[in-house]
Amino acid sequence: MKGPLARALLVCVFMNAIDLLLTQLDEAYDRRSWHGTNLRGSIRRVTAADAAWRPARSRHNIQEIVVHCAYWKYAVRRRFTGEPRASFPLRGSNWFGRGSAEERSWREDITLLHDAHRRLRLVIADLGLRRLEQTPRGSSVSNRAILSGIIAHDLYHAGQIQLLKKLRTSRAPR
Repeated sequence: MKGPLARALLVCVFMNAIDLLLTQLDEAYDRRSWHGTNLRGSIRRVTAADAAWRPARSRHNIQEIVVHCAYWKYAVRRRFTGEPRASFPLRGSNWFGRGSAEERSWREDITLLHDAHRRLRLVIADLGLRRLEQTPRGSSVSNRAILSGIIAHDLYHAGQIQLLKKLRTSRAPR
């Protein structure tokens, strides 16, 4: 076997599961990888006005997606740290109303996302392999599955943001 698949298999053999998850998490967020634009790359050069634009009434905008991603990185981290509920910097959960075209607010939300990623990454790096395989009491989802899910979540929303940017440039602003 030759090529990228063989190289990927060798990496899996020589990396433990935590290292592999960290690599995938970083590739989905801000490291170069084969799949194209990651979450951080999808918001590069997005202005506050672009981030606040909605494709239609009651649809999410880029800024709301960014805060949503920050929230779920926080929620996954909380699963491992036991931090109290309602310790996210903004009131509420899951989706947060955003949309003022203020550059300062947009930059603060980007910082919130970056900090949430960095803090989640630190927690994952400290996980043991044994804990990775556990399913917490009261959950039907293993720790490994929740971490794989947050990686997929970043990539899903990166693609969604890319589509919103294309849509914005092809339509009149609302």
